[in-house]
Amino acid sequence: MIIEQIYTGCLAQGAYYIESDGEAAIIDPLREVQLYIDRASKNNAKIKYIFETHFHADFVSGHVTLAEKTGAPIIYGPNANPTFDTHIAKDGEIFKLGKITITALHTPGHTMESTTYLLKDESGKDHAIFSGDTLFLGDVGRPDLAQKAASLTQEELAATLYHSLRNKIMPLADDVIVYPAHGAGSACGKNLSKETVGTLGEQKQTNYALRADMTEAEFVKEVTDGLLPPPAYFPLNVKLNKEGYESVENIIRKSKPLTPKDFIALAEESGALILDVRPGADFASGHIPGSIFIGLDGQFAPWVGALITDIRQPILIVAPQDREEECIIRLSRVGYDNSLGYLKGGFEAWKANNREYDKIQQITAQEMEQKLNSEEIAIFDVRKPGEYNNSHINYKKLSHVPLDFINQHLAEFPRSQPFYIHCAGGYRSLIAASILKARGYHNMIDVIGGFGAIKKTGIPLISEESCSTSI
Repeated sequence: MIIEQIYTGCLAQGAYYIESDGEAAIIDPLREVQLYIDRASKNNAKIKYIFETHFHADFVSGHVTLAEKTGAPIIYGPNANPTFDTHIAKDGEIFKLGKITITALHTPGHTMESTTYLLKDESGKDHAIFSGDTLFLGDVGRPDLAQKAASLTQEELAATLYHSLRNKIMPLADDVIVYPAHGAGSACGKNLSKETVGTLGEQKQTNYALRADMTEAEFVKEVTDGLLPPPAYFPLNVKLNKEGYESVENIIRKSKPLTPKDFIALAEESGALILDVRPGADFASGHIPGSIFIGLDGQFAPWVGALITDIRQPILIVAPQDREEECIIRLSRVGYDNSLGYLKGGFEAWKANNREYDKIQQITAQEMEQKLNSEEIAIFDVRKPGEYNNSHINYKKLSHVPLDFINQHLAEFPRSQPFYIHCAGGYRSLIAASILKARGYHNMIDVIGGFGAIKKTGIPLISEESCSTSI
């Protein structure tokens, strides 16, 4: 028996390759599927099943393309209603894979079709669960994403999830391995662990949502508390996963290399967004006016989804040399299929063509500390609420505007005076700076290294502990 987790850090997503006696199954595949086909071919195995734990909201799965290329059936759990051919498993239905079996356990709550797959080894012993977004390490799936489709409130979905966990998953043995669909960084839960594999026994001891003495009411309150609005692209990804989509190969073929002249002409003609995915330092030192930075070497796809609200938005790409196709593929993973082309020769070709370019002004944390000691300045923290609440600069002219919602809060940034902007490490603040620059704000200064660098200076901080009242 072979079990391989194929983890994609950018999406914090785990797909799974399972093989026994020449037969293979894939669980929650990514949209580009050749790696699964190659993996099976390497062992002379045949892909027999494609299991989906639910209709994913945060990425476009590869089930449709993989089924077309291999002939393997797509398996969903009860209540699923896709428009393409699929096998809807009954609760408790058993699928034989070589010398092992996989049992569908219907575990609604995150979504109503959510299904956990229980793998029994060659001796018939419960070995592992592939829990999708039902159970994560450290958390459970958020219950607010399927409200409209299920005609239920998030509280009703949370109550459903409570019973799924307690009736289907928690009775399993402590040594059963948990393989979730996501880890830390995913927007599908609130408090996901950085670990991507664990045991059910560990989760019963450490996961707040699996406390043995927890009542349904307590569960509902804790699971629904503090949920941030989901990214706007989530429902559109669900639609693609339910109805089908183009192959990645077709999307790559449609995106063409463009000279600087053709690049800017197509941008003006199509209204395309110019997306610069180079390293942050390269973008700061020079970029096409009006372009937006979201670097490939960060949480690329989730930030694309959070900030580019229309997945049909035409996009033109400025990428590092030989990473253009990678960018197109990673955009397609979250449903952004309208990549019109990319700048041939990259930004160096733009400069060689003697075209105008912009820069982002940057400053070190030590230089900002000197500014704070000599004059009154405005500072904007663009980290998430939890990060900000945990610790932030203790300063009267500090404002908190999370990057996720920057487009709704542009009026809070001053147009007539300089201001400083920081995140945790520099990636998100540069995204924010690029958005502000494209909106006509030319007076922001990005703090290199973000809060991580600020903590190493003498700038005063306030933390969660110091906010609490002592008796």
